[in-house]
Amino acid sequence: MPPTGSDPARMNRKKGDKGFESPRPYKLTHQVVCINNINFQRKSVVGFVELTIFPTVANLNRIKLNSKQCRIYRVRINDLEAAFIYNDPTLEVCHSESKQRNLNYFSNAYAAAVSAVDPDAGNGELCIKVPSELWKHVDELKVLKIHINFSLDQPKGGLHFVVPSVEGSMAERGAHVFSCGYQNSTRFWFPCVDSYSELCTWKLEFTVDAAMVAVSNGDLVETVYTHDMRKKTFHYMLTIPTSASNISLAIGPFEILVDPYMHEVTHFCLPQLLPLLKHTTSYLHEVFEFYEEILTCRYPYSCFKTVFIDEAYVEVAAYASMSIFSTNLLHSAMIIDETPLTRRCLAQSLAQQFFGCFISRMSWSDEWVLKGISGYIYGLWMKKTFGVNEYRHWIKEELDKIVAYELKTGGVLLHPIFGGGKEKDNPAPHPHFSIKHPHTLSWEYYTMFQCKAHLVMRLIENRISMEFMLQVFNKLLSLASTASSQKFQSHMWSQMLVSTSGFLKSISNVSGKDIQPLIKQWVDQSGVVKFYGSFAFNRKRNVLELEIKQDYTSPGTQKYVGPLKVTVQELDGSFNHTLQIEENSLKHDIPCHSKSRRNKKKKIPLMNGEEVDMDLSAMDADSPLLWIRIDPDMAVLRKVDSEQADFMWQYQLRYERDVVAQQEAISALERFPTPASRLALTDVLEQEQCFYRVRMAACFCLAKIANSMVSTWTGPPAMKSLFTRMFCCKTCPNIVKTNNFMSFQSYFLQKFSDNYYRAEMIDALANSVTPAVSVNNEVRTLDNLNPDVRLILEEITRFLNMEKLLPSYRHTITVSCLRAIRVLQKNGHVPSDPSLFKSYAEYGHFVDIRIAALEAVVDYTKVDRSYEELQWLLTMVQNDPVPYVRHKILNMLTKNPPFTKSMESPLCNEALVDQLWKLMNSGTSHDWRLRCGAVDLYFTLFGLSRPSCLPLPELGLVLNLKEKKAVLNPTIIPEAIAGNQEAAVNPSSHTQLVGFQNPEDDHLAKEASCNMSAHQQGVKRKADTPLGSPLEPGQILEKNEDSSKVKLKIRFSSSQDEEEIDMDTVHDSQAFISHHLNMLERPSTPGLSKYRPANSRSALIPQHSAGCDGTPTTKPQWNMELPRKGTGKEQPPLEMSVHAAAAAPLSVFGKEPASSKHSEHHHHHHHEHKKKKKKHKHKHKHKHRRDGRERGRGPLAFPSPAGGRSARSPSLSD
Repeated sequence: MPPTGSDPARMNRKKGDKGFESPRPYKLTHQVVCINNINFQRKSVVGFVELTIFPTVANLNRIKLNSKQCRIYRVRINDLEAAFIYNDPTLEVCHSESKQRNLNYFSNAYAAAVSAVDPDAGNGELCIKVPSELWKHVDELKVLKIHINFSLDQPKGGLHFVVPSVEGSMAERGAHVFSCGYQNSTRFWFPCVDSYSELCTWKLEFTVDAAMVAVSNGDLVETVYTHDMRKKTFHYMLTIPTSASNISLAIGPFEILVDPYMHEVTHFCLPQLLPLLKHTTSYLHEVFEFYEEILTCRYPYSCFKTVFIDEAYVEVAAYASMSIFSTNLLHSAMIIDETPLTRRCLAQSLAQQFFGCFISRMSWSDEWVLKGISGYIYGLWMKKTFGVNEYRHWIKEELDKIVAYELKTGGVLLHPIFGGGKEKDNPAPHPHFSIKHPHTLSWEYYTMFQCKAHLVMRLIENRISMEFMLQVFNKLLSLASTASSQKFQSHMWSQMLVSTSGFLKSISNVSGKDIQPLIKQWVDQSGVVKFYGSFAFNRKRNVLELEIKQDYTSPGTQKYVGPLKVTVQELDGSFNHTLQIEENSLKHDIPCHSKSRRNKKKKIPLMNGEEVDMDLSAMDADSPLLWIRIDPDMAVLRKVDSEQADFMWQYQLRYERDVVAQQEAISALERFPTPASRLALTDVLEQEQCFYRVRMAACFCLAKIANSMVSTWTGPPAMKSLFTRMFCCKTCPNIVKTNNFMSFQSYFLQKFSDNYYRAEMIDALANSVTPAVSVNNEVRTLDNLNPDVRLILEEITRFLNMEKLLPSYRHTITVSCLRAIRVLQKNGHVPSDPSLFKSYAEYGHFVDIRIAALEAVVDYTKVDRSYEELQWLLTMVQNDPVPYVRHKILNMLTKNPPFTKSMESPLCNEALVDQLWKLMNSGTSHDWRLRCGAVDLYFTLFGLSRPSCLPLPELGLVLNLKEKKAVLNPTIIPEAIAGNQEAAVNPSSHTQLVGFQNPEDDHLAKEASCNMSAHQQGVKRKADTPLGSPLEPGQILEKNEDSSKVKLKIRFSSSQDEEEIDMDTVHDSQAFISHHLNMLERPSTPGLSKYRPANSRSALIPQHSAGCDGTPTTKPQWNMELPRKGTGKEQPPLEMSVHAAAAAPLSVFGKEPASSKHSEHHHHHHHEHKKKKKKHKHKHKHKHRRDGRERGRGPLAFPSPAGGRSARSPSLSD
């Protein structure tokens, strides 16, 4: 066993540990989760967990676990009652009293709050004190079993209940519940170590109604019915070490299908969807075969389960040995359009089973490796299934997305390195959220992060070859599977965790190549490359002079140095040249291989060896160049703007065989509306061999060109004649031929799977609408419509009504109709009115309809500047039952905002600022994704600094006592400075201290409460004493210059011992009272009496502070704010606002009102202090250590300020 370090947070490395150091002073080996009661009516869950842990340091006396929104009744360690504190600073990030409204302040406080409970830093919301009887046991590093009883009532996140309001029992109604969340969110539904790096084996038990099925991770060992046959318990065992973050649950009246091709795979869906389930999953076994073949490795788990549920959080969520999908992915054999999309989702989830679930990550900064590998092997599956064209098209699409995002927002960093002096080389690209933690990231950033990760894996493959790449994956998997079969030996299991350095080492061992420069360029720094290419042909020297410029000064760009491939198509063939890019603007001379020739008819060889006849009349007679492509293989993450003549783009479109080149040509031709372009596009459209996506893009481009050429267009309308020629009967051109489905290419051009086709027709109708021209300002009403518009509107209405009788698949037609109506409104043809959309947006409609309707309302809010609709949308964000819809509303408001920070708007007012601030500060603490969405919206509307519509705060100056000078209040510091100011770390966190239930503690508690009442005379002083007032009799405030920390000593007269409470490290908040009083009143377990008021009182001494538990955070500079009145004589009352808690039952305090007031008084002077961050190490000066161990064993021991980090904490003893 390792020697006991003085600092338990840093575990000593063991042999073969490959550098994984656990941030925790213990190792979790096994966890039991037992949920024995699930009530769908009340949406509540009751159960217990049991964690088996091995201490890794001798003096472990605090154990920190993660738990959010669970009500914890009782904690026992090895069957002894244990005291605990519950404290979640993310519930309310900034003080509700705080007048701060700038986003910089919020982001810093939020990042601090999240890391204060981050398991990867050894922290947690739940801090359990090891009973003194077990200390000897711990010193011998023997096993501890922690047993926690908890319940969950109407969870707002983590578990999602779907209870349709129809007749019948819960099973008949199709009620179901499933776990969901973004990144590590398991702490929302049971206490655990919610980190991807803490692996253990699992035993999962769920007791449900006999008509329900519980699906969870691992193997179903048995199902046991109760005596009355009304309930049954599902027992699951997961023997492969797995992190809590990869544990999931789905309970509902599911129909069950065992996969006919692979019996270890089971599929579950909601009642009556079995036929769809059969069709949808019939393909899955092929995906298995593909992955197992390329990875030359068996699927790691003994079984796999797919569950399709309603109101999904995301379309695909992968957990250990099971994936949860949206039920909207199910489809019948009739539906062609959905098939490739659903198959992609299945393949994606399976790739994540290997990399993400089975192989987990050491820390957040290694996330890119997992997302990159799973995305990369999913791409290989796509290449095999849909072909190279589809694959290249997808890579181009993803590349365009990431380039656009980085140039717009300033970069995505794959491998954020935290610590020492690295910050300077690694600037945070995102001013309005921290990228140091997954829970502070904007959702869009995270999606782009995943996209960039798999593109970078592809760059690594280009560098070392696919063969080596797959060998590396195989090596990672085989090491992990060897480790997973070992019995618990902590150093073996760490082979199942991947880290950036381990992955890179693996690459250099397998391939022998050094890919460090590539990693430095794309992984360790953010930004993409922006090339501008232009050329001239020098006829004398027969040389192509190519000039490639780079822009690396704009946000989101970086400088590229290295090789760049350029492909030149000449008359004599296609030639590749590799240029070395060095300085900024560079001219490269590329020798040409062919002389320009006149009139010699000879076939021209293409890249793929084909030889074709070309009509060369369009080209420049002097030059042999047909077209030029820069970086054709997309081997750099880049945006290329290259200039060529229009005829070169036309040749490229017609004759280049790479789909990416054809798409580049199509987008370039939009700038050249000429008959020649029209002809080139039409030719491509009519070519059956051409990739269908290119032909679709050509359609759209042709439409644009036709619109630009209105005056010079000759002949029939562009699209209609083509459509008639390709898809209509020869004899009667007005009748459309039915699809024969033999050719998917023509199907996707024509779209004749009935509902998709009709939906496209409506979109086409809407696209034909142009803005209305009003004559002498007449107002459009529904009575005096333009006849064409009336026709369109009647058609749309007919379709909408048909949909109600015969709904189409996924209601595609309703969605198109809603969009078309909004187009008519926007163009002034029909009166603008959101009420139709609002009715379609209500809960109960199909989610696609709701999103389309909400999109229209968001657009209406922006165009009509309607405050009422904005309020309606924000109410929905707070109250809608479906998490995905809440997230989408914020997302749509951010993408199409009613106003932005740079414009004046009547909508921008103080009430709106407060409302959004409340939403992100405390209204969204149950859903990381929603909170980050609210932050994005706040940023879009108000920017980083204080919103412009707010009045200046009355308090202009802040007095800094330590440095004896006044400074401008940080709330009104302009954006530039505010950016550099690290805001105060979270002053408000919710704390719950629980009384001790051992009878022998009782006399002590009584004694403590008597001592408190002894102070009553001193307490009667008014609560708004000025800050300088003398302290209470039992209170000494001392300031240690060396550690510049303020400690508060509470002295109980019975013992002359003092408990030092370190003001820097203890959390508290005024809101904890209202939050938890009613909880203290409940009996913890049926056998025990209610908490005794005296007990809970003595344990409920609130501590105010702004530091984070156990993390070196701040060096306080006590900024004492001048009174808001400005007189200097009178200080506003700063009592610990019990008014916030007025609603809560105060009976616990009933017996001794004075003593409760006394403890309010203890800390009122640390209420609204701001602090600046300075990095400095904690020096805990426990002055009264004497024999700390003996004293610590007093039955009423307080949690030590230093969390698990100090050797032994002093505490109250009798």
